[in-house]
Amino acid sequence: MRIAIDARAAVRPELGGVERWARELCTRLPAVRPGGYVVVRPPAALAHRAGHAWEQAVLPVRARRLGVRTLLCPANLAPLASRRTAVVVHDASVLRNDGWYSGAYAAWLRLVLGAIVRRAETLITVSEFSRRELVTLAGADPGRIAVIPGGVDERFRPAADPEPARCALGLARPYVLCVASHTARKNLAALVPAARALAADGIDVVLAGGHRPQFAREHRLDGLRVLGAVADDLLPGLYAGALAFALPSRYEGFGLPVIEAMAAGTPVVAANAGALPETCAGAAALTEPEGDAFAAALTALVADESERARLRAAGLERAAGFSWGATARAVDALLFSPGGAAPGPSRSGWRRRR
Repeated sequence: MRIAIDARAAVRPELGGVERWARELCTRLPAVRPGGYVVVRPPAALAHRAGHAWEQAVLPVRARRLGVRTLLCPANLAPLASRRTAVVVHDASVLRNDGWYSGAYAAWLRLVLGAIVRRAETLITVSEFSRRELVTLAGADPGRIAVIPGGVDERFRPAADPEPARCALGLARPYVLCVASHTARKNLAALVPAARALAADGIDVVLAGGHRPQFAREHRLDGLRVLGAVADDLLPGLYAGALAFALPSRYEGFGLPVIEAMAAGTPVVAANAGALPETCAGAAALTEPEGDAFAAALTALVADESERARLRAAGLERAAGFSWGATARAVDALLFSPGGAAPGPSRSGWRRRR
């Protein structure tokens, strides 16, 4: 009755939403059901491009030898040779706009994603928005998709000490924070007008996150304080020390950083796009993702102490409904339910926890 967890995304040094999901499930599911899971990790060298071959050819063989019932793949992809798969598909962004990715990566995802979605024994996604996208763009059966949102680690809290991050990253001035990879769909250039306006008041706009070769890079980020990838142990304090958090993405399947920011007590400005309105649920200032509109909303929030306090309280309340423990328990309950598949949208983890 054991289930094998594909840990390819969990061994990556980068830490985006997909990797966070993989790491948390690899740690928490075995704790939820001791003896029920086995984590299958590739060598670190196979975490990225070379790992596609490992995932398609080696992983299903390993799973058969382990005698597991199901293979859980938490990071969008799964071996096509295996039909006894439970797959977490976070979004359908490549099907919505393949220009957000490198040509080779977009072609690969377009080739396999629809087949993975249709063949999966159990299909999980992270928001109602992504559920609709998978139905519309990937031909998924809406009645077979379970919606289970991600969580937030207990380390993300208002009391997190910002000083280690400030010292390590050289943050001497007040700052607005964005946590995002340097990819075209994150729309980071929309932060540039805000950075120019806030600089006059001695406030930096700080960007934490690196670039990945499978994504189309976004340029023209002049005026932003670009930190690159930030160590995970510094992130809670980095969030907690910010005046505000900003995410101007044109497309998100969920948007974990906004929940992490809310849990840290940091007021959020986010784009009124993708799953962000659903994830924020009234606890953030939403605005259009264009540069002038986003700058106006962000500078207004920074200048309005009472509105920051209101959004801080609303964000803490919103974030309190999300935890990785609850996510792991919902995934475990789904996988070990009779048939191991969601019978309909009413099984949505999102709806149970709202």
